[in-house]
Amino acid sequence: MTRSSGQAAQDAALMRRAVQLAAKGPLGDPNPRVGAVLLDQDGHMVGEGHHGGAGTPHAEAAALDAAGERARGGTIYVTLEPCAHTGRTPPCARALVEAGVTRVVYGQGDPNPVAEGGAALLREAGIETNGGVLEEECRALNEAWTTAVRRGRPVVTWKFAGTLDGRVAAADGSSRWITGPAARADVHELRAACGAVVVGTGTALADDPWLTTRTADGRLRERQPLRVVVGRRGLPPGARVLDDAAPTLLLQDHDPAAVLAALAEHEVRHVWLEGGPTLAAAFLAAGLVDEVVGYLAAAVLGAGPGLVADLGIRTIGQALRLSLTDVTRLEDDIRIRARLHNVDASDPAEVSGAAEVDAPGVAATTLTTATTASTTTGAP
Repeated sequence: MTRSSGQAAQDAALMRRAVQLAAKGPLGDPNPRVGAVLLDQDGHMVGEGHHGGAGTPHAEAAALDAAGERARGGTIYVTLEPCAHTGRTPPCARALVEAGVTRVVYGQGDPNPVAEGGAALLREAGIETNGGVLEEECRALNEAWTTAVRRGRPVVTWKFAGTLDGRVAAADGSSRWITGPAARADVHELRAACGAVVVGTGTALADDPWLTTRTADGRLRERQPLRVVVGRRGLPPGARVLDDAAPTLLLQDHDPAAVLAALAEHEVRHVWLEGGPTLAAAFLAAGLVDEVVGYLAAAVLGAGPGLVADLGIRTIGQALRLSLTDVTRLEDDIRIRARLHNVDASDPAEVSGAAEVDAPGVAATTLTTATTASTTTGAP
């Protein structure tokens, strides 16, 4: 084995460890998940770290803090190109220069135009810099975040639960429960990985949903997505979505692009769209649904509202075609995941030139709330 191939194998092994560390970070956070491993000048591991979410130290800073003076002359492996901007925390590229690190190996280049440029800053300081190591694995850590920062708007996942004949409720409006416990638990897992859960005022008024994420035994999770209600109708003061279990944002607008522009300002990267047929149709018609997660129950109703309202499609040739990515059985229900053919969130080339959303202003009311312990169960 030559020296170069041995170095490549070591780089891959240590980057794989950094990926494992990064996976400890929270999904749904405004910031990406990042992991770092730091070796001293003799090749001994002296520090590790991962980013725990917005406002906490970046992975590089955590590894440097653990290493102290032993970082001087060392090599750091980090899953994302060190940032070059000052936000809630100082720029990581500058911290690495000041710590005396002599080699930086990273996986994914930073797609964020605000934070990019770290590699160039490191090279200018005379630090050996190598990118693209295990890039695919590093990119997979933050697929939604990467796509969102490139587009300037959140990724949108439309979730629905329906019967085999495409009904989301019975003729009398009742819909609890179409799917079984396993499917509902799965919804909470996926919902927890998003930055915001969005419904319309129609759903909020008809179902009085809580829109929190909960564990299998009904307890609130520590981290809650932003709850968002879209529409101009008011909600009663006692609406469950207005309690203090999670933060809530009321957006008095029906334009999907305006809604996403407002959520981008709140640093939401991934939207979980749970509204009814009307809201789903509005986002689909606007071309603003990226992924579909559908839960199908082994049940038939024969009447009641359908999965989505009229999209203006009059012939089979106009059908919105999706690319199937997964089919999973959840007891007596089936979960189907698919992407719209016209948007591939995993392909950087698909989104790198996408224009930033430029939507009209949205009247918004924010209710800042604190998470409380509760065992309430009911509507998702």
